[in-house]
Amino acid sequence: MKNNMGIIYTALAYVLWGFLPIYWKWVDDVPAGETLAHRVVWSFIFMLGIVLILRKWTPFIQELNVIIRNRKRLLGITLASIFISLNWLTFIWAVNSDHVIQASLGYYINPLISILLGIIVLKEKVTKRQALSFILAGIGVTYLTFSFGVFPWISIILALTFGFYGLLKKKVDISAMFGLTIETMIVTPLAALYLFAIPVNSFTLEDLAAPVNLLLIGAGIVTAIPLLLFASGAKLIPLAMVGFLQYIAPTIMLILGVFLYGEPFTSGHAVAFIFIWSALFIYMGSGYKRRDSRFKRGVHEK
Repeated sequence: MKNNMGIIYTALAYVLWGFLPIYWKWVDDVPAGETLAHRVVWSFIFMLGIVLILRKWTPFIQELNVIIRNRKRLLGITLASIFISLNWLTFIWAVNSDHVIQASLGYYINPLISILLGIIVLKEKVTKRQALSFILAGIGVTYLTFSFGVFPWISIILALTFGFYGLLKKKVDISAMFGLTIETMIVTPLAALYLFAIPVNSFTLEDLAAPVNLLLIGAGIVTAIPLLLFASGAKLIPLAMVGFLQYIAPTIMLILGVFLYGEPFTSGHAVAFIFIWSALFIYMGSGYKRRDSRFKRGVHEK
């Protein structure tokens, strides 16, 4: 039962992330920087409300004090907040500039970037299959670059920023709820300062019920809810299942980009995606093979 609920929560989180481009399209008249600033501020307010409603204020303050006293963890979560802000900004800009397909490619590449960072930074071992998956992914990105004559920088920035964000969160080791609250708290002063500094603000206090106001406020909710669902579901299911489900989001983005927003899907895109998908299947296969061998060893030892 727990396993089934875990799959439902995690899959729902990735489905919501996959449909997120539709939400940002609704506010595409608002500059990406301003949308990001509102996303940060309202995410912080919403998460603060969640902490209070769930009566987690005391443990939250305790966790915050521990992080403040630990320079490495404080630096880690500060850098994490910067990387996730850059990721959000790039994603919002990409969606509103009709680059949803490039965004989806970035999140297909992201798992491979995360593993590569694990190998380089955390000194994790790499198998021959994993090495092959990295080579295939590199070929796909290189082919896309040469076929268009333009480096897919949106995809690479999204993959790198989210990869480094995940690495830093792993090093800091903090719950999703407290993590997002502290991360948004760190960058909220800068976001608020930006909103006060810009000459024209899309958000107006005179008419809070205006559609654009409600959408900007809702940016905090659509940011927090998938993350909380993911945090609840991921701990109930095996990591292998999480790895499989994570491709739901970029697949939905790809479908939206092609069929809803009419972005061109050329032969160059097709070749690049075939290489990326092949790399992902090979990597997933290597993971299942290692787990299966460990299981057989365990049975034999018993």
